[in-house]
Amino acid sequence: MEKLLEIKGVKTIASDDHDKHILNGLDLTVNKGEIHVIMGPNGAGKSTLANTVLSSPRYIVTEGDILFEGKSIMDLKTNERAKLGIFMSFQNAIEIPGITVANFIRSAINTKDKNTNLYSFVKDLNNKSDLLNFSRDYQHRELNVGFSGGERKKTEILQMLMLNPKLAMLDETDSGLDVDAIKTVVKGIREFKTSDNAIIVITHSMKMIEDLDVDYVHILSDGKIVKTGKKELAYEIEKNGFKDYIKD
Repeated sequence: MEKLLEIKGVKTIASDDHDKHILNGLDLTVNKGEIHVIMGPNGAGKSTLANTVLSSPRYIVTEGDILFEGKSIMDLKTNERAKLGIFMSFQNAIEIPGITVANFIRSAINTKDKNTNLYSFVKDLNNKSDLLNFSRDYQHRELNVGFSGGERKKTEILQMLMLNPKLAMLDETDSGLDVDAIKTVVKGIREFKTSDNAIIVITHSMKMIEDLDVDYVHILSDGKIVKTGKKELAYEIEKNGFKDYIKD
């Protein structure tokens, strides 16, 4: 399988607190065509992992390397990494007044392809909105302004489908969603998934991943991946919790 993302011995600290490493020598390889699930107790570093890959200014890498399609991206800023094809959905997507959902997505697409045809864009946006059972009216509303949690999550999945990145990192996309909303998100992930891209799902539970064709489940504890397995590992965590993977 062709490697897409390689994280090699990465150590990360918070930009406002240099006293403790959040990621503590983390290693992870994600190949094209794979779905990886990251699970772990609160404070283990799950969100930090995704933010570090996308070069959030909230975190500083003190050691290690991150390779994307075989090349180090350590010197690249967030927007440069995004242009390479790295996408992240957030636990709590913020409101952005003054720009509509449609204009936000089109602006992002235009950073990669300034020749985007407006008719084709609108047609594609409508089709993908319909796939997610997401009212087309939301395309003309300000991004996330007044949106419920479920609507914000659907908006981010819509962004993922429209941008069509090579790597999608979904940070607790199932958090706070009801059963029907989770099924819609899973439908969007299945629509997105191909043999040429990959997905990292960060989650606390089985709610979303039980209906996905997961390749690997990783347990992250104390800033490291301490165990890797198949989907059965997630069922074990659901039954027994993380007590066997937390240092005393």
